[in-house]
Amino acid sequence: MLAVRIVSGTAVPLDRSDVDTDQIIPSDWLKKVERTGFEKGLFSEWRDDRDFVLNDERYTGANILVAGPNFGTGSSREHAVWAIQQYGFEAVISPRFADIFANNCTKNGLVPVVVDPEFGRALLDAVIADPGLVITIDVERGTVEVPALGMETTFPMEESTRTRFLEGLDDIALTLRHDEAIAGYEARRPSWLPETSRI
Repeated sequence: MLAVRIVSGTAVPLDRSDVDTDQIIPSDWLKKVERTGFEKGLFSEWRDDRDFVLNDERYTGANILVAGPNFGTGSSREHAVWAIQQYGFEAVISPRFADIFANNCTKNGLVPVVVDPEFGRALLDAVIADPGLVITIDVERGTVEVPALGMETTFPMEESTRTRFLEGLDDIALTLRHDEAIAGYEARRPSWLPETSRI
């Protein structure tokens, strides 16, 4: 997982609430055995509509997704996070995320930014009005800024989650931080017990 300190760039305004994981990445895409190519399935059913925001060339190259409230509801699937990331998004801003989706984000390096509903609505409107608007998310400070409009707010993040992002730690990397303790424990175990190195 890559370290993330600052995410800065333009945004796509997804002005919809209660977007579930099946809408983010339809279940047909879950049959893939490799972990690549999911960007093609991102909102694929909605992308059939030429007026859908991802088909609007003004938002090409955006790296932040600004969504309505209650984003990522429904079944848990890491594929939803992979699809968003592989499309080019580094962060999602919403007034509320489903807990499982937010957890999947933090384990895969996609920054979930929770803002209050008023700020979220104002940000959506601002990005709709100006597709070139630059947003800056500072993970270390826990802030979202739109310098051109003087908009700024803070967002909550548990310190352990912040550390994950700032140091680029996935679950394996977190476990490997305790490599010496694990090795010491294995060395002290009775010889008749199975060893993890032989499994």
